[in-house]
Amino acid sequence: MSESADQSSGGPSNAAEFFGNEARELREALGFSQDGWAEEIKYSQPQISKVESGSVLASAAYADALDKAAKTPGVYARLRARLSKRGHPEWFEPYIDLERSASGVTDYSCTFLMGLLQTDDYAASVMRAAFPRETEEQIRGRVDLRVQRQRVLERETPPLLWVIVHEAVLRASVGGAEVMRAQLEYLTTRMQSPHVTVQVLPFKAGAAPSHLPFTLLSLDDKPHAVYTETPTHGGQVDDAASVVAGAVAMFDRLRMAAMSEDESLDLIRKIIKEYE
Repeated sequence: MSESADQSSGGPSNAAEFFGNEARELREALGFSQDGWAEEIKYSQPQISKVESGSVLASAAYADALDKAAKTPGVYARLRARLSKRGHPEWFEPYIDLERSASGVTDYSCTFLMGLLQTDDYAASVMRAAFPRETEEQIRGRVDLRVQRQRVLERETPPLLWVIVHEAVLRASVGGAEVMRAQLEYLTTRMQSPHVTVQVLPFKAGAAPSHLPFTLLSLDDKPHAVYTETPTHGGQVDDAASVVAGAVAMFDRLRMAAMSEDESLDLIRKIIKEYE
């Protein structure tokens, strides 16, 4: 999934900062210090500081804790849910919803590494290429949105992420050698997780079964929908049974043509040395 066509849909440019300000104003209106508030909502003072400073977007559980303490049923939970989608185009929101609840995400990356595996610098380079007229602040906002999505991998029960990545993606110098070296090192770190599988489709495999990136999302361990993008029309989610079945078959062919996990890791490490 290239995700290079993300466009702003309006609203607060920084969801974490906006929610943090609201959370701070609530605490102050109720007359609590951060230490006192920590005891009230059962979160540590450092966690409260991170949320209120906008360093992180509050979790759904944190928003629920605010509603409970302030006796505002669902107000902060709904605000947080709306803000978590801000900055994404409307056509991308169905995918975001599925990604958050998916039991599995299977991706074929043949242009860029998928968003869930991108470093900040790599993502920024992708965004700058797609939006050359935007300011650094605008690019930073887009990167923040992408990085926030990676929290699904930190859940207690994260989705099984299985990525087939074409060797060309690893050798395309996105952002320069230093950015690529850091990106590939980060990729090898992610590959250590039992919830993440990465296979490389090497040049020697010849013509790829697909010349376009796409993502298959599973719910309750069953293939559910396919996400695809075009440069001019954005992306779409399709849950038609025939489309999903076709994607499953395509991924089976990609897996068979790709290198094993161990072979893939060896190749990635070799390419890292080349970037050095």
